[in-house]
Amino acid sequence: MNFDRLSRRHMLGGTAAIALAGTLPGGIARAADFTVGFIYVGSRADYGYNQAHAQGAAAVKKMPGVKVTEEENVAETDAVEKTMESMVNLDGSTLLFPTSFGYFDPHILRVAPKYSNVRFEHCGGLWTDKNPKNIGSYFGYIDEAQYVSGIVAGHMTKTGKLGFVAAKPIPQVLRNINAFTLGAQAANPKVTTQVIFTGDWSMPVKEAEATQSLINAGADVITCHVDGPKTVVETAARRTAMVCGYHCDQAILAPQAYLTGAEWDWESLYPKLVSMTMKREAIPNFYRGGYKGGLVKSSPYGAMVTAPARQQADAARAAFMSGSFVIYKGGLKDNKGNIVIPAGGGLVQTDPKLESMAYLVEGVIGSTS
Repeated sequence: MNFDRLSRRHMLGGTAAIALAGTLPGGIARAADFTVGFIYVGSRADYGYNQAHAQGAAAVKKMPGVKVTEEENVAETDAVEKTMESMVNLDGSTLLFPTSFGYFDPHILRVAPKYSNVRFEHCGGLWTDKNPKNIGSYFGYIDEAQYVSGIVAGHMTKTGKLGFVAAKPIPQVLRNINAFTLGAQAANPKVTTQVIFTGDWSMPVKEAEATQSLINAGADVITCHVDGPKTVVETAARRTAMVCGYHCDQAILAPQAYLTGAEWDWESLYPKLVSMTMKREAIPNFYRGGYKGGLVKSSPYGAMVTAPARQQADAARAAFMSGSFVIYKGGLKDNKGNIVIPAGGGLVQTDPKLESMAYLVEGVIGSTS
């Protein structure tokens, strides 16, 4: 039995009882340090979405005067509301990072108004100026790193066919598929990407089946957008396909197959947000950035990645760092042949149209597992 989870979810006998206990000798002790809470929807060791956030939390733990509390495997239900309330009332947290997309509505929106002195930082693009001001939204332009991964994949593929295992055809996922494909086409204009949607964020059996199907169809480089890429990476490596990772570095799982990957850089962002909060500096309610803002990065290149691939990928990353590179350029067509960005135009990363992307670009073949 996980006593830590039991205590968080079930020791709340009402806020009045907690307040009374805190005033009694031997009552709940409050730490003198600045306390920060991290909440994960899955395991902290999933080689994916949750591990990337946990690596950021580990960086915060190194900060002097800061205490970190964490809870993993918290469902996107009222369970997360209980966890947030216990982190505030039992641990004295004044800054919370409920990291899963589904925590926001209705759960953070219900809890945040009760604690105006607590900051709730949510990973995703959901905050609007109609929401409580003690809620913040942070997210990175991970499609920049996907574009760079695509360049490497485009150089390394021998069949000209890439495979993408994805959860759901929502704008952020489509944006990653498109950026990866456009990067690959910048290296090799004849490259195509086949994508299989599994239907949900963590479906290891379907992810394995999708990976097998893509390789059977000729794809020799595989990537993904699912919560835990471990199954995809290991399955592809067993079939001797090459791999580009996602969320965090999965090279340890397939050192002979891993080319590079698109990673979140929460290890840079989280200490920054904690420091700003401790100094009482204002954090924008809508916080964004890519390579330039230090929110995304690329995994180190595998030994097999060629010099030309490294050079073109490095040049693209440098252009992103300078703020001069545009992924979605004028004249872009979708996979049905329709022009989705007029000639002479282009969408920069801050363009709100990218937040609602609803198409796959030319050269992408989509299907459902």
